[in-house]
Amino acid sequence: MNGKRILLIIGGGIAAYKSCELVRLLRKQGASVRCVITASGQKFVTPMSLAALSEDKVYTDLFDLKDEAEMGHIQLSRQADIVVVAPATADLMARMAAGIADDLATTLLLATDKPVLCAPAMNVRMWTHPATQRNIATLRSDGITVLDPDEGPMACGEFGPGRLPEPEAIAAAISRMVSNPAHPELVEGSSFLGTEVKGKSAASTGSAQSELLKGTHIIVTAGPTHEPIDPVRVIANRSSGKQGFAIAGALAEAGAKVTLIAGPVSLPTPAGVTRIDVETARQMEAEVTAALPADAAIMVAAVADWRVDEAPSKLKKEAGPPSLNWQKNPDILAGLCAAPNRPKLVIGFAAETETAVEHATAKRLRKGCDWIVANDVSVDKMGGEQNRVHLITDAGTESWDRMDKTTIARALAQRIADALA
Repeated sequence: MNGKRILLIIGGGIAAYKSCELVRLLRKQGASVRCVITASGQKFVTPMSLAALSEDKVYTDLFDLKDEAEMGHIQLSRQADIVVVAPATADLMARMAAGIADDLATTLLLATDKPVLCAPAMNVRMWTHPATQRNIATLRSDGITVLDPDEGPMACGEFGPGRLPEPEAIAAAISRMVSNPAHPELVEGSSFLGTEVKGKSAASTGSAQSELLKGTHIIVTAGPTHEPIDPVRVIANRSSGKQGFAIAGALAEAGAKVTLIAGPVSLPTPAGVTRIDVETARQMEAEVTAALPADAAIMVAAVADWRVDEAPSKLKKEAGPPSLNWQKNPDILAGLCAAPNRPKLVIGFAAETETAVEHATAKRLRKGCDWIVANDVSVDKMGGEQNRVHLITDAGTESWDRMDKTTIARALAQRIADALA
């Protein structure tokens, strides 16, 4: 985001304290940040703190004589590359949806011709209230991006959706929005990244997302495989399974019937997903075959290329280095691509340590899959919370900004829905 100009509007609410961390993250990524804080926001965060973090003036009053003599609210709204509202309270979004301009924040929002992103924060009952959902639908239909809130415990003592997304997630969404204007599906939507789903407005949380892949069956593999050497030792790798599990969850959110075939990991099963646990590559191959037919298969698992003959008892170090009889494991991805009941869409994954795009492009052609997702694990270590991936298809290569794995999963699910439509 180097050189990007961000206008940050901070609404009132306990979550306003997170705006300070958001400013810090954006500045660290090379963006300049100019802050506008509402009167209620100032009850939680001081303009002085924001000024120190942003190294810029903080704006609070629509009727500042010097600024308004220069039509300051117009300039503020037009000079930024993006306008971000975080936290976006129920009241602030209601006034935005109604077109009210009775303070500096809402006047800026009505006057801007730049993209607008809202990160909501409110009590769970306020978030699920029909009035709030109508307002969100209005904002999305007006072209405003409204992120889904996080779910969890709240300051009021209740639990559910309504928490402000973490600053890292908001910063990632801003980065995608200013870096990928041609691909709004990488950012937009409720639980599901898109303002419109097959021509239908996402009018309420969960309603549109659950229609995207309704009626489809999708296989996902995730995690490592373990190939036994003896009863206590295995050949393994560092795959955490997090990206594959996130993809399975995003596909289930979108209405797909998902069969998740997972290697040895301790992750919770995503809601709405049928999980089958395996250990070895041959077990995973058998379960993939048994799960067919399917409309799509997303082969995220890091499958061991080799196995050895398992010793019947523990190998003792006193006997010296063991002689292992290495055998090649089945190529699950290539086999699936060549199968007579091959899914319509097969997506492979490639974790590389150098020239990731080149190696992944060659792998896609060699295996026969439709798409392949490449990531450089020398940069983003396996098991981390974020990835920077490259989506390689017949149309070419798209390099996505670094983002959290859940966001990648939802963006990929949107693409899969488009391909299967």
